[in-house]
Amino acid sequence: MRRDSIFYKLFQQYPTLLFELLTNPPENADEYKFDSVAVKEPKFEIDGVFLPPEGENSGVVYFCEVQFQKDDLLYERVFAESYLYFYRNRSRFSNLQLVVIYPSRSTEQDNTLPYISQLNSPQVNRIYLDELGDIRQLPIWVALMVLTTIEDEQSVQEARYILARNQQDATPDNRAIIELVTTIIVYKFTNKSQREVEEMLGITLQETRVYREIKSEGIKEGIKEGIKEGEQRGLEQGRLSEARLILRLLTRRVGELPQDICQQIEALPLEQLENLGEALLDFSSMIDLQAWLNQENI
Repeated sequence: MRRDSIFYKLFQQYPTLLFELLTNPPENADEYKFDSVAVKEPKFEIDGVFLPPEGENSGVVYFCEVQFQKDDLLYERVFAESYLYFYRNRSRFSNLQLVVIYPSRSTEQDNTLPYISQLNSPQVNRIYLDELGDIRQLPIWVALMVLTTIEDEQSVQEARYILARNQQDATPDNRAIIELVTTIIVYKFTNKSQREVEEMLGITLQETRVYREIKSEGIKEGIKEGIKEGEQRGLEQGRLSEARLILRLLTRRVGELPQDICQQIEALPLEQLENLGEALLDFSSMIDLQAWLNQENI
């Protein structure tokens, strides 16, 4: 399950979600902007950065890392990237906060000895989703985060509950919540047909954008008859969006990519981008990426 993109969508749709997890959120939390930033020399890609409102001279910048797989060098990378970005933009911020979101404590890096002082600092927040309490008692956007961690069969029951609760609340975010619930369930049950997923959730996927985005982070065949030229352009934009996401993830896994490799990946069709998105989880070096490209005759 590709949780990076799901959490990216969650934060992009509802940036204040991060601050619902924190004990001491900023007073102007609803004015923060979620972004992905690059830090050069060396180049780092930081996917989750919450920037204070522009024009605020002493705002606090929040760095967020969502980690669902064990990484014994996670804190080395997170602290290096965050402090380097803070250093490069020191004049903009008065302070920084780091937030690391885990599904459970078992996913956390084992060797934390070099970072004991930082981890015990009020500037570092470690969130364990399985310790937030009953999913049905949580704010609905936080419940969506927890939904990604629940076992497959139970997740269907909780997804149906969230959809029913969403319908009752009748908020302006109803459509976005439906989209995210269906995205999560589709990724959990990739072996299920559209009809089977519809029956599990009690909805019709044609009513949601997920019908066009299943397994592609941006788009999928199956749009209604009579698709117009402008919609075709939307398909290509979705493919490019997927390619950019894949490139960011690859940079984090194997380091900065040569320009020719970037161009090759940007030109891949959607199906190969999906395959690469799954395969890169096992990459540890540029050699692994090159081997995959050779195997695909790229």
